[in-house]
Amino acid sequence: MDRINDQTDRTPLPADSYANVAQTAEAPPASSSGIDPNNPPWGVWAGVLTWVGSVVLLVVLSLLLTLPYVFRYFKGSSNEELAQFLKTDKTAVLLQILSALPAHLLTLGLAWAVVTRFGKRPFWRSLGWSWSKNVGFWTSVGLAVALFLLAIAMTMIGGQQKTALEEIVASSRAASYTVAFLAFFTAPLVEEVVYRGVLYSALRKKIGMQWAIVGVLLLFTIVHVPQYWPNAGVIATIGVLSLALTLVRAYTGRLLPCFIVHLVFNGIQSLIIVLEPYLPHSITNDEQKAGAIVYLARSLHGLM
Repeated sequence: MDRINDQTDRTPLPADSYANVAQTAEAPPASSSGIDPNNPPWGVWAGVLTWVGSVVLLVVLSLLLTLPYVFRYFKGSSNEELAQFLKTDKTAVLLQILSALPAHLLTLGLAWAVVTRFGKRPFWRSLGWSWSKNVGFWTSVGLAVALFLLAIAMTMIGGQQKTALEEIVASSRAASYTVAFLAFFTAPLVEEVVYRGVLYSALRKKIGMQWAIVGVLLLFTIVHVPQYWPNAGVIATIGVLSLALTLVRAYTGRLLPCFIVHLVFNGIQSLIIVLEPYLPHSITNDEQKAGAIVYLARSLHGLM
């Protein structure tokens, strides 16, 4: 009887069954446990509030870390003097930048709570943290390099007006090194988890892929406008980067390729920032003679 059952188990499947299995294996990326990042268990309000929380944490922690120092050392009386102090005092600038690190860590904690419902669901699988069949590691790296070259061209066309963030970060090498660290080690992960992970998935579920792409593009760009005003070229570059990353997320159904693209894009800028003093035409010595690559790195390195 057991032998009969063994033979029955080895009976070849019909051709239709193999086709169904192949389609299931290629479907992005619902797993055998029923997890589908394009149909998340969290709703649109959870996604939007996660985004709002990420912005609020950046603002609040910046105030908490900077205000005690300002109250002690700021001697002026007007708002203009205060704004100038925050942009020129090296310690005040460094405190503002350092505040992004705890903000990023708390944002990841917030995203984890929303995605996992405080540990009841897997975090990475729920976000689609895996490779796509058509977009792997080297494709992601190539796309990042292409986006960086496009960003250089857009920055040259849009002009080289100084941005508020650029003036702040140019205050000291300590500030530049800190931003380079954050731009590479924390910002790509946090931004992708929040924008293309939690937020995009929730919007796609509620209003569809096309409007989800538009929504993420607008929110990502709007957050950065105050930092890069009035440089239209840099603002447009941020919009193009956000659009490209969100299209990768929509096309692949996965978040890992987006993270690698973002990581490499920021990594190139961070490397330029670190090496800037040793470059032939350092922007700190001659603003007009500096290359567009250095200028772009100085302008875009605070991507969250």
